[in-house]
Amino acid sequence: MSATEKTADTMTKRQRWAALALLSAGLVMITIDMTILFIALPKLTAELHSTTTEQLWIVDIYPLILAGLLIPMSAVADRIGRRKALLIGFTLFGLVSLLVLFATSSAMVIGLRAMLGVAGALIMPTTLSMVRSIFTDPMERTRALAIWSMFAEVGAIIGPLVGGTLLEFFSWHAAFLINVPVAVVVVILGLILLPEARDPNPPRWDFLAVAYSIAGMVTIVWGIKTAEKHNWVDLTAWGVLLAGMLLIALFVVRCLRSSEPLLDVRLFTSKPFTAGIIVALTTSLAMGGIMLLLAQWLQIIAGYTPLLAGAALMPMILGSLVSSLLAPEAARYIGARNVVGLALVIAGGGMLLLGAMGNLTSYWQLITPMLMVGVGLGSLVIASAIIMGSTPVAKAGNAAALEECTYELGDVLGIAIIGSVAAASYRANLPVGGLGKPLADAAQESLVGALSVARDLSLPDLAAQAVTAFNTGIVQASLAGGVIILLAAVVVFMMVPKDFDIAATER
Repeated sequence: MSATEKTADTMTKRQRWAALALLSAGLVMITIDMTILFIALPKLTAELHSTTTEQLWIVDIYPLILAGLLIPMSAVADRIGRRKALLIGFTLFGLVSLLVLFATSSAMVIGLRAMLGVAGALIMPTTLSMVRSIFTDPMERTRALAIWSMFAEVGAIIGPLVGGTLLEFFSWHAAFLINVPVAVVVVILGLILLPEARDPNPPRWDFLAVAYSIAGMVTIVWGIKTAEKHNWVDLTAWGVLLAGMLLIALFVVRCLRSSEPLLDVRLFTSKPFTAGIIVALTTSLAMGGIMLLLAQWLQIIAGYTPLLAGAALMPMILGSLVSSLLAPEAARYIGARNVVGLALVIAGGGMLLLGAMGNLTSYWQLITPMLMVGVGLGSLVIASAIIMGSTPVAKAGNAAALEECTYELGDVLGIAIIGSVAAASYRANLPVGGLGKPLADAAQESLVGALSVARDLSLPDLAAQAVTAFNTGIVQASLAGGVIILLAAVVVFMMVPKDFDIAATER
């Protein structure tokens, strides 16, 4: 049987797990791209002389475009075939990554990151929906989804480690070029291993719904970024944010009124599904900002090289790996709700512990909180199993798009909201009297700016005060993140039935 004729029903067990390995490897590449620039950004921006605004867009444009296109691209995959969409996405991802060799300005890097977001939007929900389609046995599917989720988390966590390793030996271009060989391998093996899958009755293409979804997501994220830049007091930013919410509301209403909706938003009538989405949003929101802050602390304050800064995040990686492998079996004995709830409590406790540290003076203070957060996040693979296990196979693309969209929106919200908490605390605790407005603004803009002013003016006290203010910002951000995650735990216990069995669920 040719690859184009292969379907999930004809695959052997070995072929199914080989397909999962390939999908997971490709997923790691996509999720690494979300965080790899946390470490590469200082070198990149120094060479290209990027402004503060350009630096933000270099980091945020990828998840922004990806989030905006997840729903439409998922609909495209359901129509043309998920395997075909996946291979097109990886081909585009590899080609765009190669073009970084010709990037000579921040604007060009931003454009390339935007194109990578388009390719990622084709790939991310498709990998998840294909896992749902390939593994029809509930118990096998639970294990497969756990492995998929583990790789998604590990990819995001090891992004700084991979970036640090590459930057130890190569230029910042390597943070992009690493995608090329992975994309080539996935496309070649995907033609051989992956079956085709699509919605047997795809809805008609609704251009207005597509416009609503893209414009709504992009406008919401842009409004959040603008509001964060102006300390959440800019009326224009709030107007943009409200306009984005209105567009999403129009999208939802249009889908509800349609007999063939672009996205089946009625999936949210399932309480377990909704709880899983809330968990995905809150955990990614809480972690998005903290990861960036810790990467900055390790390099700027602790003085670690990019490689050591990435390696310093290993406790979180190890905790996530161990717990994600144990979570499915734990769910069999104590229930999915208890596993997810306990995971959230552990992760939230780790964030609160980091906040309770006060002034951070040593890396060793970070190890226990990072390990706790990693253990907690690793166990959240069950949340993904709840989402996909509560969804019919035909609607796997819809569920995958919603889950991935939630993660992306959570990352952007995390950088904006949690980052705003840290930035506001930093500015409030940094005395800049007597510096004059230009120098005071530079010092309050960022820790790097304050250290630069202190160095140029030979003001060691200002440097020490800036470090203390930055540490206080991390503390406040960690406390906020911990509270958010613990609130998500309450939601899980309220919305997921005690006897919910992810291995037996077929809906």
